[in-house]
Amino acid sequence: MAFTVTSPNVVYTEKYIESLYHYETSEVKQHGGKIEVIPKKTVYTFKTERKVPKLGCMLVGWGGNNGTTLTASVLANKLCLSWNTKSGVMKPNYTGSVTQASTVSLGTGQDGEVFVPLKALLPMVEPNDIVFDGWDINSMNIADAMRRAEVLDFDLQRQLRPYLESLKPRPSIYCPDFIAANQADRADNVLKGTKKQMVEQIRADIRDFKAKNQLDKVVVLWTANTERFCEIQAGLNDTCEHLLASIARNEDEVSPSTLFAVASILERCSYINGSPQNTFVPGVVALAEKYHTFLAGDDFKSGQTKIKSVLVDFLVSAGIKPVSIVSYNHLGNNDGKNLSSAKQFRSKEISKSNVVDDMVESNPILYKKGEKPDHCVVIKYVPYVKDSKRAMDEYTSEIFMNGTNTLVIHNTCEDSLLAAPIILDLIILCEVCERIKFQAGGDTKFQSFNSILSILSYLLKAPIVPNGTPVVNALFRQRACIENIFRACVGLGPQNNMLLEHKHSHAANPKPMENCNGVYINGLKSDINSDIPHIPALNLLCN
Repeated sequence: MAFTVTSPNVVYTEKYIESLYHYETSEVKQHGGKIEVIPKKTVYTFKTERKVPKLGCMLVGWGGNNGTTLTASVLANKLCLSWNTKSGVMKPNYTGSVTQASTVSLGTGQDGEVFVPLKALLPMVEPNDIVFDGWDINSMNIADAMRRAEVLDFDLQRQLRPYLESLKPRPSIYCPDFIAANQADRADNVLKGTKKQMVEQIRADIRDFKAKNQLDKVVVLWTANTERFCEIQAGLNDTCEHLLASIARNEDEVSPSTLFAVASILERCSYINGSPQNTFVPGVVALAEKYHTFLAGDDFKSGQTKIKSVLVDFLVSAGIKPVSIVSYNHLGNNDGKNLSSAKQFRSKEISKSNVVDDMVESNPILYKKGEKPDHCVVIKYVPYVKDSKRAMDEYTSEIFMNGTNTLVIHNTCEDSLLAAPIILDLIILCEVCERIKFQAGGDTKFQSFNSILSILSYLLKAPIVPNGTPVVNALFRQRACIENIFRACVGLGPQNNMLLEHKHSHAANPKPMENCNGVYINGLKSDINSDIPHIPALNLLCN
């Protein structure tokens, strides 16, 4: 559903959408017990490429439940398949994808509020056009791996099999020390040689995939097993030079996921980490900054954690104090099997536990400095439930006059059916961000977003952000970030939900202001009298 913005602050050319956007924020200064708030305004000029590239995605762990479910589901949508179940005939969809199945408001019209799909805000890659490939430590073809996962209905699997049998994962990196010992029986498709040789092979695989499919871009995404945390050491991985030297020396403490990240960066491919391990050691971040490549992570936010980021935000915002959060879940897929190992579980525990921190810290009325709710996370492996994870949460809060309120939630998460559309969104949104450039304040050159792509935090449990940037986990703030940045790219203000035009009496109905006369900055109109200080604050915009 295409739309155009009619404004002197927006210019559409054959190649670009250019917009002039007045970004308003506040600088806060504290002087003893006094707080001073200074409104600030910065002019951003956004320039977004309109041409949608031919995009490929390479999945690390392609033969796992997430990789096979996503590949098969996109193919089912592309072929418009239908299949029989005991409940009737089913058709494919992209339900659960924020880009494909959610909407945004453009404003009000004669018939009320007008909504369009989020994907209509900017030109985006169509899911059905994405080409998939990837690596896996297991050699099983994608059709057989789809059957092994037991996620999709049998009749759909039967129809997809002829298209998926020829797809076989490329050999992957296997370092037994980083994943559970119970994964050894799957490791029959692994790369040999030194870590430097493995990085070079991954780079060659990316180039081969790109050339064979005549792709414009490739995004690499980790959806393989959760690794243990690696150690961060001076001289090992604290700078990009040290990290590359450590790879050349075949250092044991350089993880497979870090090797994939390095290979992707060197090939100028964005890299997304869908598991909770600390892939992005300082050396990886520095390398991405050097090569102007995007990173996003960590850990897909699909079911239990997504609810937690909504519920705790609601409670704290309502002046209610959560004091105990206990999360238990059991699952039976290979992810659950791997997480039955203590070191790998610890990585997941960290990503799940920190998700409420920013919401707690936002309310010093309820929480003293350093105070947090008791927060316990338990994961158990129960093979019988397979991909249908059971999550049980108990939230106990202090309420009025020292009373207590306890909420208990039972959540059955179809794990891969929740994760697959999130992976799709990460790929699509990451590619859009690669096409957005901007000038801030008095800058003379256009630049890209920070290499750490924090705009994608909505989709990730433990989002990494640039140094000095507040971490935001509250789900609706993260969703608003995506929407409002994309609105800025087409010259629209943030969706503030004030609806002031409906809050006054008819007798005092003000006349809307027309576009003001002004001057042009970079070819776009601006108010000549506005006092616009330069704030190098893209990180504020990207939270």
